[in-house]
Amino acid sequence: MSLFSAVPEDALYLDRKDPLNLLGTCSRHAIELDGFTWPSVEHYFQGMKFKQQTLKTRISQAPRPAAAARIARKNILRRRRDWKAVCRTVMTRGMYTKCKTWPEVAEALLATRERLLVDNDLYDNYWGCGRDQQGHNYYGHVLMNIRNKLRDEHQA
Repeated sequence: MSLFSAVPEDALYLDRKDPLNLLGTCSRHAIELDGFTWPSVEHYFQGMKFKQQTLKTRISQAPRPAAAARIARKNILRRRRDWKAVCRTVMTRGMYTKCKTWPEVAEALLATRERLLVDNDLYDNYWGCGRDQQGHNYYGHVLMNIRNKLRDEHQA
């Protein structure tokens, strides 16, 4: 019996920070949301941590997703107070918009069929599965919820 026996054998492990992963937040698939053009969903996610337009502008203009995250980390004391309550909604909006803007992303997500999607981040127990596979995997759940919504829209 495997330590990770609760995870189906056909689970799809992905890296949300891989810039080459269509289903990740760091791929260069620009989205337009909340008055800005964001070069990636990661830019959008980091920018939405703040209410200040100047910070959002700086983050939206960051050259890479990692630079956007660095700006957000340096300004953590200015982060909106309700961030923990809204972060999953923000991630869902960003990824859903990416899927609606870029058909190849939606197709890649739909191609995962019914497979369990797991963000294979060993150091993140919130968005990822964590080192012990006991993390919340909220990113995987966000993707699976979007996949269901896209499927429902396609059938309607």
